[in-house]
Amino acid sequence: MASFKPTKIQVYPKLGEKVTQDTLYWKNYKAPVQIKEFGAVTNINFSPVAPHNFAVTAFTRIHIYGPFSQEPVKSFTRFKDTAYCGRFRSDGQLLVAGCEDSVVRLFDVNGKVALRMFKGHTKAVHVTDFTSDSYQILTGSDDYTCRLWDIPNATELSTYQEHTDYIRCGVTSKLNTNLFITGSYDHSLKVFDARVEKSVMTMDHGQPVESLLLYPSEGLLVSAGGRYVKVWDLLKGGQPLVSLKNHHKTVTCLSLSSSGQRLLSGSLDRHVKVYNTTSYKVVHNFDYAASILSLALAPDDESIVVGMTNGILSMKHRKSPEESTEISGQQRRRPSYRVFVKGKNYVPKQDDYLVSKPVRQHLAKYDKQLKKFNVSKALDTALESWTRHRKPEITVAVIKELNRRGTLKNALAGRDEQGLAQLLNFLIGNLVDHRFAPVLVTAAEMILDIYRPVIGQSPVVDRQLLRLQELLEKEIDYQQELVEVLGMLDTMFASALPRKEVPCSAISRSNGLTQGEARPQLQAT
Repeated sequence: MASFKPTKIQVYPKLGEKVTQDTLYWKNYKAPVQIKEFGAVTNINFSPVAPHNFAVTAFTRIHIYGPFSQEPVKSFTRFKDTAYCGRFRSDGQLLVAGCEDSVVRLFDVNGKVALRMFKGHTKAVHVTDFTSDSYQILTGSDDYTCRLWDIPNATELSTYQEHTDYIRCGVTSKLNTNLFITGSYDHSLKVFDARVEKSVMTMDHGQPVESLLLYPSEGLLVSAGGRYVKVWDLLKGGQPLVSLKNHHKTVTCLSLSSSGQRLLSGSLDRHVKVYNTTSYKVVHNFDYAASILSLALAPDDESIVVGMTNGILSMKHRKSPEESTEISGQQRRRPSYRVFVKGKNYVPKQDDYLVSKPVRQHLAKYDKQLKKFNVSKALDTALESWTRHRKPEITVAVIKELNRRGTLKNALAGRDEQGLAQLLNFLIGNLVDHRFAPVLVTAAEMILDIYRPVIGQSPVVDRQLLRLQELLEKEIDYQQELVEVLGMLDTMFASALPRKEVPCSAISRSNGLTQGEARPQLQAT
C-alpha cells in the first residue's frame, strides 16, 4: 500500500527587512528588563550627572533607579495624591515634582522630607522644571496658569494665565534663564519671557498638546499632540517646518538621542518611532506590550526606558562592545564532520542482519482528516482562526488539494450559517490576492452554485455575499484601469524609441526587383 503524501504547502517569497545602520544601532540592545510599578508611569527623567540615575514618577511615588539596578535606590513617598513630573536639577542634587493636590514639592536627592513646598496653584500640577540658573522653578497646572517660583525664598515670582485649558507640558531654555515654553490642551504653544508680562510667541498645534522638546541649539521646537508630531522654527517666528503622522493613536512623549540626530516619539498605539532629524523619515520602530506614557534616553543612548499605562517600566541596556563582538563573531562549537558521516557509507556484509528502523510520519491535523477521507473536517481544520489569519497559504493549499481530488464540492456543501459565513469571510479577505486568486475563484464559483437556493434566507450570509460582490466589482475596475495605464505606457515607450531603417541596398523597396533588372514591358496587341 502506498504511503500517504502530506499536503504540499506552497512557499511564497518574503520581502526581507532592509538592514541599515540605524537598524543595527537601535537593535544593539539587550532583552528588556521589566519592573512593575504601583501605577501608570507618567514621567521618566535622567539625572544629568554621572552615574545618570533616573527618576520614575508613578502613582503616589517617585522612585530613583541606578543605571543597571532593578530595585529603586531611593524613594519619595510623601505625596498625598498622584505625583507628576519628577525632574532633576542640572547638578543632580535636587528634584522637583508636582502633585494632584496642587502643591509643588522640592526634594534633596539624599534626603526624604521635602525641602520646600510651593503653594499657589488651585488644581493639579502636571508640569515642573528648573530654569537654567538653577534658582527658579517653572510649574504648569490644570488651573490654566503657569508660574515661576524662587527656590531660596520659596516665593512666587510671576504668574501667566493665557491658556484656556489644562497645561500638560512645558520646557525651559538651557541657554536663556528667562525663556520657557508651555503646551496646553487648548491646542496652543506659548513662548514666554520672564522679563515680559505676556507671551512673546504663540503657535497652534491643532490638537491637545501632550509633550514638548527643545533641540540643543534651541532653534527648533518639537510638539506632540493627537496623532501628530510637529517641528517649529523658533528663529523664524514659530514657522511650522514638518508635520509627522506616523502613529495611529495619541503621541504622549518625545525624546532626543545624545547626538541630536534622532528623534523618538512614544504613543498610545504601543510603538516608539525613531526619526532621522534631517529627513524626518522613520528609520526604526520599537514595539511594546501596552500603551506608552513616558520615554527617556540615557546619555550616549546607553539605555532606553519606557513607562506604560499598565504600570510596567521597561529598560533596555545597550550591549557592550565585547558582548556585541562575542555574539556576532562567536560561533557555537559544533561536532566535526566525521560525526555526521559516521556510518553513512557502511555497506552490510554478507553475514550481517540488517534491521531497518521505521520512520514515523508526523501529519498535520488537516492531513490526518484527509487520510481518513473526512474532507469536510479537513477543510474545517484549515479554516481555524489562527490558520486562516496567520497562515492563509495553508487553507488555500487544502482547498487546492480537495479540488485536485475532486471532493471540494462535497467539502463545501452541507454547512450551517456560521460555517458558511466563516468561509465567505476568508474568501473576502484573500480572493483578490494574486497568490491565491486562481484557487479561490474556483471555490467561490462552487459555493455560489451550491448555496444559490438558500440565498435570501440568512441576513448574515446575504451581507457577506454583497461584500464579495462589491469586492469583485472594485477589483475588476482596478484591472481595467491598469490595462488602460499599460496601454498608455506602451504607447509612450514606443514613441520614445528611436526609429531604425532596415538597409535594403540590393532590392528595391518599391517593387522588390534588383537594381540591375529591367521592368517587363507590356506589348500592345
